[in-house]
Amino acid sequence: MLSNILYLIGGLVLGLIVGFVLAKKMMEKYLKKNPPINEKMIEVMMSSMGRKPNKKQINQVMQQMNRGMK
Repeated sequence: MLSNILYLIGGLVLGLIVGFVLAKKMMEKYLKKNPPINEKMIEVMMSSMGRKPNKKQINQVMQQMNRGMK
């Protein structure tokens, strides 16, 4: 009886750990394939604020965004 309860609890803990790791890997893969923001979006955003960004400025913003995600 006690061993059955321990197996159940152990199985639940193991399932939670495996589920978390798999969900994290799937989310990382999805975000790498479909980034939440790209260079074109940054250019449009800066243009809407009245600035015409050059490639260097766009790259700087992208690097800052990538550092913030890690």
